[in-house]
Amino acid sequence: MRLFSLSLLLGAAALAAGQALIEEPDEDAVRENTYFNGKKVPPMTILTPLTWDDEMAKGKYTMVKGYSPYCPHCFDYAPTFQTLYEYYYTSTPAGAANANKEFTDFYGFRFGMINCVVYQDFCSTLGIKSWPTTLLLKGDKVVETLKGNKDINLLAETIEKILDAEKPGSRPQTIQLPLPGLNHSPDHPEILPAKPKPTGTETVKKTVAAEAKTATSVPATTKVLAKTSETSTKAAEGEKPTSTLNPAGYLVPVPSPSAVGKPAKSTVTPNINGTSIPLTSMDFQNRVTLTQDPWFIKFYAPWCHHCQAMAPNWVQLAKEMKGRLNIGEVNCEAEPRLCKDARLRGYPTILFFRGGERVEYEGLRGLGDFVHYTEKAIDLGAGVQDVNATTFKALEDKEDVLFLYFYDVATTSEDFMAIERLPLSLVGRAKIVKTQDPALFERFKITTWPRLLVCREGRPTYYNPLTPREMRDTRLLLNWMKSVWLPIIPELTASNAREIMDGKLVVLGILNRQDEDGFLSAKREMKSAANEWMDKQIQLFQLERQELRNAKSLRIEEAEDKGDQRALRSAKNIRINMDRADRKEVTFAWVDGAFWQRWIRTTYGIDIKDGERVIVNDEDNRRYWDQTSTGNAIVPSRTSILETINKITASPPKIKPKLTISSFEKIFFDIRVTFTEHPYLSMGCILGIAFGCASWFRGRMLRRTRGGHFRLGEDMGKGGPPLLGAPSGNGAKTD
Repeated sequence: MRLFSLSLLLGAAALAAGQALIEEPDEDAVRENTYFNGKKVPPMTILTPLTWDDEMAKGKYTMVKGYSPYCPHCFDYAPTFQTLYEYYYTSTPAGAANANKEFTDFYGFRFGMINCVVYQDFCSTLGIKSWPTTLLLKGDKVVETLKGNKDINLLAETIEKILDAEKPGSRPQTIQLPLPGLNHSPDHPEILPAKPKPTGTETVKKTVAAEAKTATSVPATTKVLAKTSETSTKAAEGEKPTSTLNPAGYLVPVPSPSAVGKPAKSTVTPNINGTSIPLTSMDFQNRVTLTQDPWFIKFYAPWCHHCQAMAPNWVQLAKEMKGRLNIGEVNCEAEPRLCKDARLRGYPTILFFRGGERVEYEGLRGLGDFVHYTEKAIDLGAGVQDVNATTFKALEDKEDVLFLYFYDVATTSEDFMAIERLPLSLVGRAKIVKTQDPALFERFKITTWPRLLVCREGRPTYYNPLTPREMRDTRLLLNWMKSVWLPIIPELTASNAREIMDGKLVVLGILNRQDEDGFLSAKREMKSAANEWMDKQIQLFQLERQELRNAKSLRIEEAEDKGDQRALRSAKNIRINMDRADRKEVTFAWVDGAFWQRWIRTTYGIDIKDGERVIVNDEDNRRYWDQTSTGNAIVPSRTSILETINKITASPPKIKPKLTISSFEKIFFDIRVTFTEHPYLSMGCILGIAFGCASWFRGRMLRRTRGGHFRLGEDMGKGGPPLLGAPSGNGAKTD
């Protein structure tokens, strides 16, 4: 019994130690030393709830930064707080007697930071409700709270008051503060640190020397801080540093203007071995969720036949993506909780992850389809690419659909955050870039910022938000993008058929890709017809809107002339409704008639061997048109297509359609559609019919029970007067 108790105690201790090791990784082992004024500065202390009491006990005062790794204001504040820490860590007290004393030991003043996303509850107990928040603590008591992105001068004034009160006379009369991001103070000559040989886990970053080199070109615009001094500017004029610090204190490179259009490459090589990595729950959290590395992961079950059929392509994909993209897999039989949290709908499910975001792969499962998708996904590492007129023109030649985001110096971080969330949802669909090039402003007639448009075949379509919030609402932006992210004439495939066909009238060109000359000519004709139709629809839309506006103006003028205030208010409240939901959108697409020959022949009765054809398909009503008004077949010709569309879109259509299903199937299809579109009316009709049938059946049963007619029985007159009168006495007539 004693041995059992002892084993339980040792097991609990081992578990606690293991959890502590997992929860408290050695951040200093992966973070690098920096240099300020030629002196080595250790990484800033990272605080956690477990280490809080011990760290607070090491000094008398501690300045703590509470931050979020996803907060843009925290990114802006990080260089300020890091430079403040480096400046004070390397400073010495005033006076000859204190020349060799270290700042931290002399004043008992330390710096630290805590991740308030990971330790949200603990930050709440400290009073941190927004990010960034800077706390000044005496022991473990908060004595001052500074919220927001504070200037380095304000922070220094707060520190100087404490230090002067703690050690009177030990502070200089004036101090010269560096600009955020620099590695030396203005009164100190810049010293490039020598690169020591890496020992153990300590490796000096190459970016330190690069930053120091860049710092020489930055003018030393600084402030001499005194008790009576004024606040100076926050930033210096001149060149920008080549690197900055993120909220956790790591050096992050800043792209130079010459690198516009060139995405930054990750320093960590993904998928080194070219294999698909099996992931457990712990691996998934550490390698996928808690990093910004992109991953392409399949969730499968060993007994799934579709998973088994896809396995060779997945293995080959991992080899193709060697050194380019991480490929992983999760066995849902071994990791049921992880797959449940992923909310899978079936096996296999393939998801693309980047950080805490994900998107489901919905394409085909061939090797070529996987490679095409992952090629697009690799570009996500650099975020939204910044382009100029030249690079945008090059992208137009390669991409069918391009989303272009225009910004200027007044564009806020909230606007940029909304755009940075979009690329993940656009993988395999389209590409989004941003620009502040005046040449592109002029080309697309941009006069307000920020703006977003989609460019398809050189044809722009603009997103027209009514409020600034609509430019920052990712859901609204993505919904609009989904409506325009297909090319003007996309190819119909198994993966996008529903997206193209449902809810629209589709002008579908049945083309032969093997006949190269005829194929290019047919696509050119269809593209010409599509552009002319779209221009016509825009003109009709503008004309209809103008007519409605004119009608509203006439009502307002009439009410003003009569002096009828009630009618005037009513006229002003008229809303111009341009909702075109009752009209089906006409879109264009093409399909490879040779590859889909069997489906086209059985559905539309067309054989590509007879030549290229065009049909207008209405998938919602299971009907199509394949002839012009003259009875000739529709061919890939601008004239043939446009004259047919005008007659088909008329109400009712002037050309009789054909069915893609039999007449018997059409009856059941119409019933199902009626139930779907008008459920309450359909249910009411059914109940009415059922009630009528029940009433008829009940009446029929009653008549059958009574014999079917009214009888005058002989005994009906007994015991009372005759029903219709009867002769009295013995039948003799009496007067």
